[in-house]
Amino acid sequence: MTKKIAVFVGSLRKESFNRKMARALIELAPKSLMLEMVEIGRLPLYNQDYDDEGTPPAEYIEFRQHVKSFDGVLFVTPEYNRSVPAVLKNALDVGSRPFGQSVWGGKPGAVVSVSPGAIGGFGANHHLRQSLVFLDIPAMQQPEAYIGSASQLFDEEGKINNEGTRGFLVKFMEAFAAWVEKNTTRNG
Repeated sequence: MTKKIAVFVGSLRKESFNRKMARALIELAPKSLMLEMVEIGRLPLYNQDYDDEGTPPAEYIEFRQHVKSFDGVLFVTPEYNRSVPAVLKNALDVGSRPFGQSVWGGKPGAVVSVSPGAIGGFGANHHLRQSLVFLDIPAMQQPEAYIGSASQLFDEEGKINNEGTRGFLVKFMEAFAAWVEKNTTRNG
C-alpha cells in the first residue's frame, strides 16, 4: 500500500538547494511512497493566545488538517546559525498545538540537511532531531543524510548531476520507505 509522505522544506527561497533536493527526493522515491511538498512559508508565527481564545488563524487550521492526512514526514533543511530555520520550527510548533492535539505524534520521519558548506548542515540536522523526539516522530537513524557542497550537485534544471549522490539518495529513500512501512504498521 502506498504511504503518503509530507515533505517540509526549511528554506523559503524558490531556488534554494533544499527545495531542489526535496524535488530530487520526490523523483527518486520508491513507488511505495507518494511524496508531497507542504508549504510552510505563509503560516503566521505561532501564538498560543489564538488557540486559548478559540480563534486560531485559518492557516493553522488548514495546516493541521492537512498534516494529519499523511502517513509520514520528511524534513529537508538548511542550517541557519547552527540550528533549523525559524520557518521550520514555526511549522513544528503550529502542528504541535493546542496541547494534546499534536498532528505529529507517531508519524515516522527522516531528516536531510543540505548546505553549500562541507559539513552538510550537521548542526541543523541534529537540532531538528531533538524536537522530533519530543514530538513523538520516530526519526530514521540510518542512513544519515548530511549533503554538503550543494552548489555543485545540481544541473541547470535543478536535477542531481552527481551519480554518487544520486545513488546515495536512492538508498536513503529505500531505507526511508522501509522505515515508514515498519513504523506505520506498528502504529497503525
